[in-house]
Amino acid sequence: MEIALFQIDAFTGHAFGGNPAAVCPLPYFLQDDIMQAIARENNLSETAYVVPTAQGEADFDLRWFTPTVEVDLCGHATLAAAKVIFSHIRPDLEVIRFSTRSGLLTVTRDGDMLAMDFPMVTPQEVTPPESLTHAFDHPPDTVLAGLRDLLIVFPEQRVIETLAPDMAALCKAAPWGFICTAPGSDGETDFVTRCFYPNHGIHEDPVTGSAYCVAAPYWAARLGKRAMKARQLSARGGDLWLEVGSERLIIKGQALEVMRGSLMLPHIA
Repeated sequence: MEIALFQIDAFTGHAFGGNPAAVCPLPYFLQDDIMQAIARENNLSETAYVVPTAQGEADFDLRWFTPTVEVDLCGHATLAAAKVIFSHIRPDLEVIRFSTRSGLLTVTRDGDMLAMDFPMVTPQEVTPPESLTHAFDHPPDTVLAGLRDLLIVFPEQRVIETLAPDMAALCKAAPWGFICTAPGSDGETDFVTRCFYPNHGIHEDPVTGSAYCVAAPYWAARLGKRAMKARQLSARGGDLWLEVGSERLIIKGQALEVMRGSLMLPHIA
């Protein structure tokens, strides 16, 4: 079996920035263990699989795999999947509707960007797990919890830039991800983040679209703004434009195709 394979740099306008995701368009989903093995082979933070939907309100079914697990929601690989569909599969579309574990997600063309309509979770302040206090050199101001991630708020951007968390301590703190955030300092960026997912096989994720489903409502309330710009301060870096609604979040970003090829699976007919 020969599978088309694309690599897309998401949330960036230049090659080798943002977050790379692999995208595999398929006629049908393969067995879970095979899709997991492909994601492990790709060794990127996410591999997305898209299958045309036979009927219903969606255009495509979409699933996401890290090198170790299937996840319920992924932003950058959704952006990447939409880029591949708009460019190679359905260039006639202006809006793509994806059926996913997190419900119906849409991606719309928006100039040189793509705009994703995502669910939003207002985080609630919690008492941080004891092991979390040993994971960072700097104590956080506040720790809040979303559905699956902790939002860890620090006082200023320079703290985010220099974070070197103890991954073993993070693994003990919670089974979720860790979104570290602070106000932006350049006068243009409203807030900055770095995201760590050691329990999902990803020590630091370059740009994490789903993290803003938790971070954006927090900063919208704190800053009194509905439209914001965020930057993820990983080594590769990435930029996101956010519009916070009453229940949904629009996440805008650029995406760039950097690789195209085929994956050969000789043992699958």
